[in-house]
Amino acid sequence: MIRALSSHGRILQSSFQAPKWARNRHIQTIWPRFIQKRMPLRYTMERVKLPDNDFVDLAWGPAPASPSGMVVMFHGLEGSINSHYANDMMAWLTKAGWQVVLMHFRGCSGEINQAPRAYHSGETSDPAFILSLLNERYPALPKVAMGFSLGANMLLKLLGENPHALGLRAAIAISAPLKLDECAASVNQGFSKVYQKYLLNSMKHNLLQKMQKIDYRGILQISQHDIQGIHTFRDFDDKVTAPLHGYQDADDYYEKCSAFYFLKGIHCPTLILHALDDPFMNENVVPGEQDLSSAVTLELSEHGGHVGFMQGTPVKPVIWMHERVKRFFADYLPLQAAL
Repeated sequence: MIRALSSHGRILQSSFQAPKWARNRHIQTIWPRFIQKRMPLRYTMERVKLPDNDFVDLAWGPAPASPSGMVVMFHGLEGSINSHYANDMMAWLTKAGWQVVLMHFRGCSGEINQAPRAYHSGETSDPAFILSLLNERYPALPKVAMGFSLGANMLLKLLGENPHALGLRAAIAISAPLKLDECAASVNQGFSKVYQKYLLNSMKHNLLQKMQKIDYRGILQISQHDIQGIHTFRDFDDKVTAPLHGYQDADDYYEKCSAFYFLKGIHCPTLILHALDDPFMNENVVPGEQDLSSAVTLELSEHGGHVGFMQGTPVKPVIWMHERVKRFFADYLPLQAAL
């Protein structure tokens, strides 16, 4: 059940109500990804050189004639602009008259990045660099940001680390894995193992491809055969993510990169959308009011799955979070076009 509502409005019961046919958390998670038709979208790619001579690729949505604001998006684990949630959210927000841009994490835009390091749930240096770059290019354009799943955790950590919010007026985090250790345990149970296997296969494939180009000896104490034997997120994080990015082990990585512990440091108006039936998580990831700064609002729903929040009918499904995101950002960015 939804916990008691805060008298200060810090934790709110969401207006999202799942239809009877889509109250199962796996339907909410899988249907938008594999069944729902994508919204039409044309985007352009820009490669940005990073301070260490590696690169990230930005996907730019269609440019409005007179953009009234900019929405910076961050995708989830192994995601890209081609992910259903990223494609459709960019198409939806473009109609509001906003310039939308998505930052691909290293190695997620279809080409292997050049450095041994990759990306992870707490890697904030690249997004901070890109936000600074966008502020230099468009100093007069008001900016907001949003993240999905891993990108949501990263964004919340970034905001907690930067009291001035890097020029952002507001932010939204959708289905953020706020406690990485709890999420690693939850996704290794029951049907959720299907998601874990699907994502791990992509992660292992990408790492093996990079090992054909980059000498990892002295960086990772793991063979290609060992990589094939990894079957859980925790094992991957313990053997790959942690040593590759300077953490002692998976526990050290989870403790230092879980956004849960950065929420009290956020000064930017921030909305967190979370479904209590998210198959990637459990109830232990849900913060209490005492864990949130006064700038953060946590909006909880009983149903919604992982980056789902789907309503409508099986023939004509509607993603509720599209309108919710637009309404929240409209308080901080001028609207120029009606949907």
